[in-house]
Amino acid sequence: MSRVGQRPILVPPQVKVEVQGDHLQVEGPRGKLSHRLPEGITVERAEGQMLVKRSSEETRFKSLHGLTRTLVDNMVKGVTQGFVKELEIQGIGFRASVAQGKLELYVGFTHPVIFSIPPGITIETPKPTQMVVKGTDKALVGQVAARIRAFAPPEPYKGKGIRYVGEAVRRKAGKAVA
Repeated sequence: MSRVGQRPILVPPQVKVEVQGDHLQVEGPRGKLSHRLPEGITVERAEGQMLVKRSSEETRFKSLHGLTRTLVDNMVKGVTQGFVKELEIQGIGFRASVAQGKLELYVGFTHPVIFSIPPGITIETPKPTQMVVKGTDKALVGQVAARIRAFAPPEPYKGKGIRYVGEAVRRKAGKAVA
């Protein structure tokens, strides 16, 4: 059985946390995030840390307890350090560039794929075949990276496409030569 919900969340001095009823707001040097706490879950602030508590021992409150603790911890990490997902492009002529709040992908189609960058996210292209997605909201960073990858997921024969850095793509053998 997991005990994730009972661990305290360390709050750095530069982070400001406000709890008003079931609304939690975390503000730090990288931005501001808010979250609505589920029914039966409360957050208590103590010296330099926060504790997530549940109202009863019912199964649904137990599962929400650990989830809420992890979400609040990710909020604190997001406003202090931020989150990063790195993507790489493989394939002849495949490339990416960022201009005027839009990501342009050339990934084998007859036209470039244009992706509007949502607010709260920054995308950098240090090389034409690399993309770095940054932001304070962990879920949003992961969602944006997954949507970019979905434009051209790596194919199993030559490995061409967009993949996460370090992702292992299972390769298939081509046609057997007789």
